[in-house]
Parts: sequence; C-alpha cells; structure tokens
Amino acid sequence: MACCVLQITGLIFGGVGMVGTLAATVMPQWRVSAYIGGNIVVFETIWEGLWMDCISQLGIRLQCKFYDSVLALPPPLEAFRALMCFAVVLSIISFLMAIVGVKYTHRAKEDPQGISIFILAAGVAFLLTGILVLIPVSWTGGSIIRDFYDPKVPTSLKRELGAALYVGWVSAALLIAAGAMYCSF
Repeated sequence: MACCVLQITGLIFGGVGMVGTLAATVMPQWRVSAYIGGNIVVFETIWEGLWMDCISQLGIRLQCKFYDSVLALPPPLEAFRALMCFAVVLSIISFLMAIVGVKYTHRAKEDPQGISIFILAAGVAFLLTGILVLIPVSWTGGSIIRDFYDPKVPTSLKRELGAALYVGWVSAALLIAAGAMYCSF
C-alpha cells in the first residue's frame, strides 16, 4: 500500500515538475528590471527571457519581441535554451515512463524485476531532468545577484530575479523528489 502511495505521489510531483519546466522555459520573466533609486513611479518594466524581451508600460500595454538572430545571442543564453529544451523533452519522456511503470506495477506480478528496472529508469530520468533545470536557473540567478551588487554595472542594466526562476527552482525540486521516490523502489 505504501508503495502505491509513493508511486502516485512521485507521479504527481513529476507531472507538476514537467508542467513547471515547460512554463519556466517559455516564460519571459527570467530577468526583470530592478526598481532602484528614488523614482516612485515606474513607467516601464523590462522582462528578459530565453526566447524574447518584453516591455510593459504602466501595466497596460505589453510589447514582446523575439530575439532576432540565434547567432547574436550570448553563448550562455544559447546553452540555457538548449538545456531547458532538452529538460522539457526529458521530463515528458520521464513522465510517460513513470505512467507506464506505475500502470504495469499494479497489473503484472509475475515479472517484478522488469517492472522495477522500468521504474528505476523513470526515477533516474526525473533526477537528470531536475539537474538539467537547476543548472540554467541557478546560473542565471547567480549572475543576476552578482550584477545587482556590482557597483561597476550601470543602474539601468541591473535586473532582479524573475518569476520564471522561481518556477524553475520549484520544478527542479519536484522533479528531484519524484526521481528520489522512484529510485527508492
């Protein structure tokens, strides 16, 4: 009975982590313009993401623009894009493997060795996906914090942590937890 509860909980964590990984990948709020200085009224908010930049004017009008050229992007951004896309695909594959493993665990009692290998593969895939999400999200968060406290960076270029980073951290934690649950069988 406890085995079934852990498998279903791992499946829920993995599913929410998969959706969160997809959301963090497409959200433009990786870097958000910082409120610095004495100006109380902020007319523009700038969002920088993996795929586009957006400018919100007074919270009324939102203009988003995809990056013009892949070749003009900085190398870390290209790597983060690739890691997040790979993490999305791997999270979907992990989730499907977990569904099939849970389904056949409850049906087949004659070959528990084959089923446990399948569940273990889903757990390892979830762990790998969580690590793949954690790398670009934490790296971006670290660079934002480093630039924010660097006096050499102009005030207009300082950014704050965006919502996509928090979604990515939660997704990575859920994926790692799901992987740990499936690897424990």
